[in-house]
Amino acid sequence: MSKLLALLYGLAAYFTFFAVILYAILFVSSLIVPKTIDRGGMATPTAKAIVIDLFLMAVFAIQHSVMARKEFKDVITRYIPRTIERSTYVLVASLLLALLFWQWRAIPLVIWHIDNPVIAVAVLGVSMAGWVMVFGSTFLINHFELFGLHQVANNLTGREMPAPRFYTPLLYKLVRHPLYLGFIIAFWAAPEMTAGRLLFAAVTTIYIFVGILLEERDLIAAFGEEYRRYKARVPMILPWPR
Repeated sequence: MSKLLALLYGLAAYFTFFAVILYAILFVSSLIVPKTIDRGGMATPTAKAIVIDLFLMAVFAIQHSVMARKEFKDVITRYIPRTIERSTYVLVASLLLALLFWQWRAIPLVIWHIDNPVIAVAVLGVSMAGWVMVFGSTFLINHFELFGLHQVANNLTGREMPAPRFYTPLLYKLVRHPLYLGFIIAFWAAPEMTAGRLLFAAVTTIYIFVGILLEERDLIAAFGEEYRRYKARVPMILPWPR
């Protein structure tokens, strides 16, 4: 029964994430949904809006980084089964991201706007390609392990999780972090850039680079010289030849 409950918990966490990330695409792109990064919600003075938005992004960033560290995992798995640790991380991150969307304050001052409809659609297409890169990158490694389903499924069937192994499929041969590159493309390729979206894109980009430093420290600890050679050979974000 406990294994079945763990599976149901993992599925709930995964589908919460899936719903939130789909909303995120529409939210950032200002498409369809009633409240987006540029419209909806209560009108707020600019200075107050900046403070609220920065606070929301900081809460998400702290959770996202702290709960991903091995030291935190060692502590939390004293209180919850290790098989649902990743699902818990995914669920908490998804709920905090949903909180950000709910409480986000739009800052509608226009920084740039593309009037030509053909060019505007092309730029929106580039942004969507960034989201495709994000999802594609997760499937190139192990999408279901990354979001906790592999762990609860193996737990249900009584199989051990395989030992971590280091490999670099497709996009990972061009850059070390194609998933993060996808986010940067999705956030910055905007037919209309408002002050609110600029704030969001700038802060998340800074956080991405901080996250990369923390993540690569963990990868070096896990894979040692193998990852150091990969790091020396393959660029971080932009696929320039070395």
